[in-house]
Amino acid sequence: MQSIKLVPVLPVSIDLLRSLCAPLEAEYRLPVRVDAAHAFDSECAFDVSRGQCNSSVVLAELLRLFPGHDGKLLAITSVDLFIPVLTFVFGEAQLNDLAAVASGCRLREEFYGMASDEGLFRERVLKEAVHELGHTFGLLHCRDFNCVMHSSTSVDEVDIKGAHLCAQCAAAVPGRRL
Repeated sequence: MQSIKLVPVLPVSIDLLRSLCAPLEAEYRLPVRVDAAHAFDSECAFDVSRGQCNSSVVLAELLRLFPGHDGKLLAITSVDLFIPVLTFVFGEAQLNDLAAVASGCRLREEFYGMASDEGLFRERVLKEAVHELGHTFGLLHCRDFNCVMHSSTSVDEVDIKGAHLCAQCAAAVPGRRL
């Protein structure tokens, strides 16, 4: 049976990953487990010239650690991520494949000079985790502003969208049990 494995990319709170398990299980109807034994350091993806980590390098390292894995892999980190053509990304995923990564860096209120709000932070991370995993199941960006698969290029857009798949996106997830 397919499952979802959450892998910490340090630095990140293992408690944050554990808090994602139940909601991700509910959304994708698959078992979700944290694999802290395979945690790895974000330094492998750090780009000195940008002061950020390349999300594609994180994905490559994730796949290197789990050759032949038949479930979904989601790396979670607190470092700032980028891909070469964008200033930053909240995450990246292999479309209709195994691996995804999501970062909480720009999802914290403190990043924008605001007071900490742990509840809002965790809600945002959950949205991005559901979103990036959705891509691994073959889902594209959705036009429905309430759907978690709606594209987000700013934290305000993350806040606007819902935390769940719309009915159309949920129905498109291959093998999703009712």
